This record gives sequence, C-alpha cells and structure tokens, in this order.
Amino acid sequence: MYTSLHPENLVSKYIRIFLVVAAYWITSIVTVFVNKALLSSDAVNLDAPLFVTWFQCVVSAAICFAMSKMSQLCPSLVSFPKGNPMEMETFKNVLPLSVLFTTMIATNNLCLKYVGVAFYYVGRSLTTVFNLIFSYILLGEKASVHSLLCCGLIVGGFWLGVDQESVTDSFSLVGTVFGVIGSLSLSLFSIYTKKTLPHVNQEVWLLSYYNNVYSCLLFIPMMLYTGELKTVAHYIHLFEPWFWSALTIGGVCGFAIGFMTSLQIKVTSPLTHNISGTAKACAQTVIATKWYAETKSFLWWLSNIIVLAGSALYARIKQMEMEKKHNEQVLSQKI
Repeated sequence: MYTSLHPENLVSKYIRIFLVVAAYWITSIVTVFVNKALLSSDAVNLDAPLFVTWFQCVVSAAICFAMSKMSQLCPSLVSFPKGNPMEMETFKNVLPLSVLFTTMIATNNLCLKYVGVAFYYVGRSLTTVFNLIFSYILLGEKASVHSLLCCGLIVGGFWLGVDQESVTDSFSLVGTVFGVIGSLSLSLFSIYTKKTLPHVNQEVWLLSYYNNVYSCLLFIPMMLYTGELKTVAHYIHLFEPWFWSALTIGGVCGFAIGFMTSLQIKVTSPLTHNISGTAKACAQTVIATKWYAETKSFLWWLSNIIVLAGSALYARIKQMEMEKKHNEQVLSQKI
C-alpha cells in the first residue's frame, strides 16, 4: 500500500513546485511589463515615476494592514505576524533599512522608465558584484577565487551589454546609471535586512509591512522636491477610473512578486530560486525583444548569456561553499 501511494505523493510535490515556479515567472514578468507601461508608455503619459512607486507602496502597505487585521479577526483563515509600525522603537530600528528600500525601488523603477525591458536585466546585473564587495567591507567575508571569477564574468557581460546597447536608439545613460545605483542599493538592502530582522522577530512579512509604510512617508518629500506632485495635480487623466485601476494593478503586482518570491524559496530552496530568477530573466529578455519588435546584435545577446552564466555559476558556487562550511562545522562538533 505504501509503495503505490508514494509515487502519487512525489508527483503531487513536483506539480506543486512547477505551479509555484510558473506563478513566480508569470507574476515577475507581468510586473515588469506593467511597471514599464505605467512609467513610460504613451497611453499613460505621466512623467512621475516616484509617484507611481509611492502608490505601489501604499497598495502594498494597505494589503499588509488588511491581512494584519484579518489575522486578528479570523486567525484560522489568515496568518500574519503581529506588529505596529507606529511604535517609536520599531521606527528607529527599521527606518535605516526603509531608506535603502525606498532608494532601491525608486532607482529600479527609474531604470525601467528609461531603458527597455530587454536591457533591464543587464542594466541591473551588478547586484551580485556589489554583494561580494559590501560583504567584504561590512561583514569581513572574503570571497573565493571562483566567486571573483564569476563576478568578473558579470562585469564583462555588463560592459559588453552597455557597449552594444549604446549603439541602439533605446540606450539611456541615465537609465543605466539608475540601474547601477539600484544594484548597489539592493545589495546593501540584502545585507542590512539580515541585521534588521532580529528587531522584528525574524518575521519577513512584518519587515515588508514596515518598509512599505515608512516608504510611503519617505517618498513625500522626494515628490515635493522633484515637483512630481504638481505634475500629478495637472495630469489630464487624473480622475479617470482606468488610471487608478492601472496604478492599483501595479501595486498588487508589486505585492504579489514579494509573496511569490517567498513562496518559491519556501517550496524549493534559495539556490533554486536564484536559478529560477536567472532563467526567468532570460525568458523576459526574449519576450521583450519580441513584444517590442526589437532587433539585437549577436554581441548584445552574447552579453546577456555571459551575465546569466556568471550569475548562475556564482549562485551554485556560493551554495557549494555553504554546504562545505556546514559539513566542516558538523564534523568539528563530532570531534
């Protein structure tokens, strides 16, 4: 009886993993295309990227708030960690991370506003390199020769990609610079997230809730400084239902990608998530070139392949190094 049921359970597990990975791919790719449309399409035609990003934070914070209240009313149906973003101690502990979070999502959207979706992945591909640099500077973690070689591949692919993109009509130096800043802030955000999680009892969703709430506040002076609030106030479609529906869809997508990322890591592993993300970036690039009818050179495609290969190899090498370190610790404990 056990033998007959076992294959069915295994098949069910694989089906669940496939569905989660597929949902992550679809959600992530749709989010990029939706954000691109909101940020730079002729249909929307609103030059206010910070406002669009701010509204996405508002939607995400509202969803987290609703889930928090529902978990108190119906704990059997909804589970969400308890917390209050208005507590002063919480504010002091999380605010530095929220500043990085705000910088990260703002520069990511600014990059996407100015560069094409096809080049978006390469434009933001230096995150791994900055992770290695800041891990050494801030945490004192030395990188292996293999990790350095992978980062060299990524930098080379990025450089070649920028060189090839620069000869096309879609190239934007400003967007590329925002991509580099976005990569830098993402790497810092990842490092400081580890330091901040103990202040919220290791609750990732609670930290996401706080980050979105505080970002809603941090974006306001930025929008005032850049004059985006005036731009929005004079926007011709400001009171059109389709405009706010589109913004809300973008906000829901932003929240959904965070949820699907956590779910994919949960049902697979961090390494599988990294590989899945790398493969998704490849598919996203191909889809974007077809969707926008773009023709790219051989060297342009080669730059993407180099970046993807370097990123995948780096993820694999880090996983092997972690396994080796874990096995050495287990062995030392036995001795």
